[in-house]
Amino acid sequence: MGMTTNSKPLSRFVVVAAVVLGIAAGVAWAAPEEAPRPGFAWKDGAEVYAKICAFCHDTAVGPPLRGRGLDPAYIQWIVRHGNRAMPAFRASEIDDDPLEKVAAFVSKANANK
Repeated sequence: MGMTTNSKPLSRFVVVAAVVLGIAAGVAWAAPEEAPRPGFAWKDGAEVYAKICAFCHDTAVGPPLRGRGLDPAYIQWIVRHGNRAMPAFRASEIDDDPLEKVAAFVSKANANK
């Protein structure tokens, strides 16, 4: 009678070691990552308003906003959470900086003409 050995633990170790070494080698010889390029940046709050908000708020689809002296914090809250027919805009759709710019613009702008 021959001696039997359990080769499952050894084969699992060999497979795991090969995977780990393969991943480590891939990371070590990978090309260096490029530095992130600057993305699109809005010029100012007026541009954000003209390109996004005016489609509804200057055409009587939504209520007029300019000239009402709305608090910028209120405007930002409504944009993020929505209100009635006004959809909520996620940070992936308009990030915080342009949102602050458009809220300040709307708050201080003269009434729609």
